[in-house]
Amino acid sequence: MFRRRFDSDAGGARLARRVGLHRLHTWGIPYLSDASESAALIIGELAANAVTHGRVPGRDFELRLTHVPGDREAHGVLRIEVSDTRTECRPPGPGEIAAPADGDDSGRGLLIVDALADRWAVVDRVPQPGKTVRAELDLVY
Repeated sequence: MFRRRFDSDAGGARLARRVGLHRLHTWGIPYLSDASESAALIIGELAANAVTHGRVPGRDFELRLTHVPGDREAHGVLRIEVSDTRTECRPPGPGEIAAPADGDDSGRGLLIVDALADRWAVVDRVPQPGKTVRAELDLVY
């Protein structure tokens, strides 16, 4: 498992994506593979949401990555979790996302997560306060 906190600003979100991709590469998930590209988009969207909607001044957000390797008979799983400490701004979960209006500049991040992740959810952050958005990718070997 990999866990790291980042500043709740645009630089922190970018760094989370880059550091996350490097960690995946060290776990044997190569750069530019389908899994790496999907993970990059998911990490980027969840980190951007954490700094845009979940920011609490003086508090960081956290990225957690968990890789459960598979083999020829079983798929591996990559779990991506982004946590922030804001409790009153909880995003919609799977099946609750409304499409943004035409011309809106934002509102597509969780639609991207929904399209790419095999499973995802919004759960309470442990320890409180806050929330965690968790996405899982099934890895095919």
